[in-house]
Amino acid sequence: MQLTLQQAMELFELSVFRASFYICKNRQDAEDICQETFLEYHSTRKSFEDEEHLKAWLLRVSINKSLNLSRSFWHKNRETLEDFEEALEQAPPEDSGLLTAVLELPKKCRVIIHLFYYEDYSVKEISQLLRVSENTVKSQLHRGRMLLKEKLKEGWSDDE
Repeated sequence: MQLTLQQAMELFELSVFRASFYICKNRQDAEDICQETFLEYHSTRKSFEDEEHLKAWLLRVSINKSLNLSRSFWHKNRETLEDFEEALEQAPPEDSGLLTAVLELPKKCRVIIHLFYYEDYSVKEISQLLRVSENTVKSQLHRGRMLLKEKLKEGWSDDE
């Protein structure tokens, strides 16, 4: 199965963008990685079993490119969170505290939380996608939940 570039972008552009954004925390970088991911799809001769296989491949490419960028010296020295709400316009205003807390998680937890809650992947699918064990995914998911719980508790106690 091979979709046209336009079809693939219509179906998966937002998911690819979000995955990149959760790692890079920068709209422009996420847009660049999204473009690079779809260019790579356009130039690949790989055949996909179905749309889910294609989506998983696109997310894997996007995550790899994002991680490579985030490891670069240039990116490490300029990360900001100032444009995250604008970049993820689909999030309702009441979710901005949650979104802020998710973006402040360590990168490993942030990616797994995103794939599990925002992309609806199972633990098994995430482990295959990230090429880590299911136990690693479970522990990172647990760690991310605990960190989110603490961050959100702090916000509630500050309001009182």
